[in-house]
Amino acid sequence: MAEWLFDLGNTRLKCAPLEQGRVGEGFAVAHDGRALPDDWTHALPARIDSAVLASVAPAPLRASLLAALGGRCGRVSRVHTEPGFAGMRIAYAHPERLGVDRFLALLGAHARGPGPWLLVGVGTALTIDLLDRDGHHRGGRIAPSPALMRESLHRRAPHLPLQGGRHVAFADDTDDALASGCEGAACALVEASRRDAMQLVGASPTVLVHGGGAAAVLAGIEGALAAPTLVLEGMARWARGQ
Repeated sequence: MAEWLFDLGNTRLKCAPLEQGRVGEGFAVAHDGRALPDDWTHALPARIDSAVLASVAPAPLRASLLAALGGRCGRVSRVHTEPGFAGMRIAYAHPERLGVDRFLALLGAHARGPGPWLLVGVGTALTIDLLDRDGHHRGGRIAPSPALMRESLHRRAPHLPLQGGRHVAFADDTDDALASGCEGAACALVEASRRDAMQLVGASPTVLVHGGGAAAVLAGIEGALAAPTLVLEGMARWARGQ
């Protein structure tokens, strides 16, 4: 039976097969926030028995994805944030206010084993969440990602480039200064969160970094681990529990 996972974010759609309850080798599709590329379904099998969808994207984009799946998929289950699942409990009193991507990242980390875990998502936003060794979400933080910082600066000051530069301690040109400032701000928040987490739970958490902009944070945080499929891992755990 062909089962697939679909994680629709603000800039990318991540797709992967569910193979014996685990995330198989998948692919990612970039989009502009309004529509998916016309040929994105070419990498999918001709027939999918069931699909699991998580989305933080605008409703029209989600509708276009569902329409594309409708012609080849027998059943689509959509994930929503829940107060708890499989021994993991979130901190939010109102679950609908926690993004489903963060919920699934927490679930994916919990499925990896006992924490504490510090989960860092680097997409449009920079999200940081703490999961203790008992599977209790202790809360999180949200800030602009380095890419969004650059975009914001560019909108207000178009002469400042959107991309380029390298992270250095003190830059001697504008490109490097922008990279150093925006990436450094993100890494500083992660480091501060790791220190605060240690005080809160009494142990240094393992830092898992995921999302399209993960590379810059991974380079700046000692001991951080790349977890590119973390949200999909959470989806796989959710699917197994249904």
